[in-house]
Amino acid sequence: MEKAQEWFDYGIELSKEFGPKLLTALIIYILGMWVVKKIIKGTRSVMSKSKYDESLQKFLLNLFAWALKIFLIIIVISRLGVDVTTFAAVIAAAGLAVGLALQGSLSNFAGGVLIMIFKPYKIGDLIEAQGVLGKVKGIEIFTTKLVTPQSRLAIVPNGAMANGNIINYTAEGKVRVDTVIGVGYGEDIKKTKEVLMKVLTSNPKVLKDPAPSVNVLELADSSVNFAVRPFCEPDDYWDVYFDTYENSKLALDEAGIEIPYPHRVNIEKKE
Repeated sequence: MEKAQEWFDYGIELSKEFGPKLLTALIIYILGMWVVKKIIKGTRSVMSKSKYDESLQKFLLNLFAWALKIFLIIIVISRLGVDVTTFAAVIAAAGLAVGLALQGSLSNFAGGVLIMIFKPYKIGDLIEAQGVLGKVKGIEIFTTKLVTPQSRLAIVPNGAMANGNIINYTAEGKVRVDTVIGVGYGEDIKKTKEVLMKVLTSNPKVLKDPAPSVNVLELADSSVNFAVRPFCEPDDYWDVYFDTYENSKLALDEAGIEIPYPHRVNIEKKE
């Protein structure tokens, strides 16, 4: 009983000594997080009114939020009676160890900074990078999020994005759609070009400038292949791509121009 009483008295003493500090630190943390949210909300509003680039806005807000939270944590720890200078030294040593362990993450962070500075792409752009084709949904501190044509979310590290090749289909405001249409060797080339060109010019999503083109691409085994090249806005790429093939087939059938079956020549040779 005496031992229990000693522990009880010791607990009371600790409560008297550290209770107010702990309670104060908790109140500071709760109020501090509320203030941080208000500051971030106000900063976001100011950036929106100043017409900051959306991707840059999100990136800077993330950094600012983390900086404020770290500052708040330091204040809370100091209120608990921990020596901030000693704590800073511990943080620095821990930071070095974590930095060595997370070199890849630091590379991704540096890549994100480079992307913000040089802006090879922004939110909403259609790009191809690291083997992924998609529209940029977000640029975060460590990663870039892309939405593929299959509506899949691809998350690519910024380090790889900053150091790899990037094709931006949106930057020029237009993109060329490359399709190949083959007709039989006995068909009239001039007539075929006229039919295919009409398919392109009648599509409202095909741009007039640059003008679309239809040219003989190659003399293949069983067909004369035409390079059918319309230009369109990036958002219309897949619509124009599929429409070109479908409407070309319908128009060529209507004009009586043969589209040969694959490998017809090879089959005839075997017979």
